[in-house]
Amino acid sequence: MSRTRVGVISLGCSKNLVDTEVMLGHLDRAGCVFVQDAAEADVLIVNTCGFIDAAREESVRTILDAAKLKTTGRLKRLVVAGCMVQRYRDELTRELEGDVDAFVGLDELDAIVEATQAARKTAAAALRSDLPIFHPAKSRASQAENRVSRYLYDASTPRKLATPPWTAFVKIAEGCDHTCSFCAIPSFRGAFRSRPADDVVAEAEALARRGVREINLIAQDSSHFGRDRGDTAGLAGLLTRLDAMTDLRWLRVHYLYPNTVTDRLIETMALSPRVVKYVDMPLQHAHPEILKRMRRGGSAESHLELLGRFRSAMPDAALRSTFIVGFPGETEQEFEELVAFVEAARFDHLGVFTYSHEDGTSAHRATDDVSERLKGDRRDRLMEVQQRIAFEKNEARVGETVEVLVEGAHPETEHLLVGRASTQAPDVDGQILLNDGHADPGTFARVLLTETAGYDLVGRILGAA
Repeated sequence: MSRTRVGVISLGCSKNLVDTEVMLGHLDRAGCVFVQDAAEADVLIVNTCGFIDAAREESVRTILDAAKLKTTGRLKRLVVAGCMVQRYRDELTRELEGDVDAFVGLDELDAIVEATQAARKTAAAALRSDLPIFHPAKSRASQAENRVSRYLYDASTPRKLATPPWTAFVKIAEGCDHTCSFCAIPSFRGAFRSRPADDVVAEAEALARRGVREINLIAQDSSHFGRDRGDTAGLAGLLTRLDAMTDLRWLRVHYLYPNTVTDRLIETMALSPRVVKYVDMPLQHAHPEILKRMRRGGSAESHLELLGRFRSAMPDAALRSTFIVGFPGETEQEFEELVAFVEAARFDHLGVFTYSHEDGTSAHRATDDVSERLKGDRRDRLMEVQQRIAFEKNEARVGETVEVLVEGAHPETEHLLVGRASTQAPDVDGQILLNDGHADPGTFARVLLTETAGYDLVGRILGAA
């Protein structure tokens, strides 16, 4: 095992990426050698996303492409892990038994070493009996129960970062207690369960000792952190403790839920110097009837009031949200009210998804009556509105001097460096293109913003920050 060459393809969200890093940590302890090029791997792991149709289709395409490397490359073993396995293990076993050698669910991440070691067998035997992690045939009800994850990693769990060494994601909770009618996540990721605050702090301290300067806290509902454990300090208390860590520079929180945001949390975010002024709060829609059918509640008015509270406490905060268009029964008027809300809210960053009709959700009982073409048209229309707003906001920033985390050379040209301001999260937002001056990757620089480049900004390095 000591010289096994392992490649990993991680799909989906940052929460999934942490699961990938846990598997990498176990493999690293086992002495594996990691390769970037999948064609050079003896064992390839695909960590799948099972959230919506498009993500599952990408996962299946990736698996089938990877399986071809058994004939075109040196690949000897293909392991499939993650959300799709947790949600659709039986179906994947039937459909991919000739291509995949082992499946690893969300509760089985520590079995990844066994999954990569086991000798290849043939057909169903390889998939069902070569590892103790695979469940025997059971009743449909028992299978559904087994699909619900109970796993929660902790500070002692091995992790090998897949991010640049100066930034890391820290998962502060797993699962979700909300019953949003469009979302199947609780059915396979399980009920909401927070890590103890002491444990999160211990992991953050260990990451800081390794040179991490930016920590991104993630959970399905970060603002609900601690409540399931009776921790009255909650996310605000955790941020206060992390803010005292002098080795950290930026703390960012992802995925606040509007119904669990408190005045104390807003005040703590505003007053904590290491907590970047960045509000990531998926709102999903703005029309009260759609929100009611989504089982979320609220309205454009309540959303604007909450956004106003954040802006009052943090006038320079960047606001990010996501929305779903084409939910069952969404009328033209309801969609137009969503457009009007986005115009009024003036988000800095926005993602728009078309509704996916998911098994295991209460919305699946409704008729998926908005055509795929109309869903796409509505997504494009909403993103056109947001693009104009984002470009206007970028134009207004020209002439500002901002702190930028420099991340290295531009992937397309060595003549540009790239970095991010605190108002830009990794992977999902725009960047700062640095066309004058030098700074080492992983350092912070003072940058004068000189022009715009679509969703990106261009700047000149003035010196160290």
